[in-house]
Amino acid sequence: MYKLGHRSNYWTVSKEAADLCRAYPGAKPVELKAAPQRIKLDLSRTAIVVVDMQNDFCSKGGWVDYIGGDYEVLQSPVDPLNRLLPALRDAGVPVVWLNWGNREDRLNISPSVLHVYNGDGEGVGIGEPLPDNGSRVLEKGSWGADIIKGLAVDPQDIRVDKYRMSGFWDTPLDSILRNLRVETVLFAGVNLDQCVMATLQDAVNCGYDSVLLADCCATNSPPYCAEAAIYNIKQCYGFVADSVGLLAGMGQG
Repeated sequence: MYKLGHRSNYWTVSKEAADLCRAYPGAKPVELKAAPQRIKLDLSRTAIVVVDMQNDFCSKGGWVDYIGGDYEVLQSPVDPLNRLLPALRDAGVPVVWLNWGNREDRLNISPSVLHVYNGDGEGVGIGEPLPDNGSRVLEKGSWGADIIKGLAVDPQDIRVDKYRMSGFWDTPLDSILRNLRVETVLFAGVNLDQCVMATLQDAVNCGYDSVLLADCCATNSPPYCAEAAIYNIKQCYGFVADSVGLLAGMGQG
């Protein structure tokens, strides 16, 4: 018999028959402190999505650095992620790296998106080369689109390119999560109040349970932006927790 699919969702087939019954793994419940209340989630139905931890935002010489933004504050998720991700992988939780990775021709990018990055036409925007290193801003295959050094990436991790603030629009993210039988999505990355927030909102709209890991997120926006995002996530979209509580719930705290 041949397994047609992958470890989370497959049929078993032969010339004579096809077995459509899935072999679901046993539940792996974990309880942790969160807001607005404590939560219990099933790690066997959970994935973590790490948003935009890429050179253009988080590294010296990237686009944020070029425009005079604070890229160093966007590196603060590195240490908590490096503590958390190995434990999640060991528990069988898929790790998804969701980064901007635009087409070279930018044919799927509207002016309303391009305007965010070069609003007056006098700077360097999406797909245009940075003066110091020639990396094309947020373009697939560029240095700026790659995950920053210092983050522990595993060959089994999943990479998804995105083209909007939300990683669900015009990407395979939803199809991948559904094929993995994911019900709960943990969110990490940058900027908390922009791309992380937009992706989390769309996750909820798609029917996923969503948990923001606040210590695994950062933003270089004014403090009130992060405060408002966290308030609204607790109020309207899901739960706010942290990696320390999650690791403790997994027995690794």
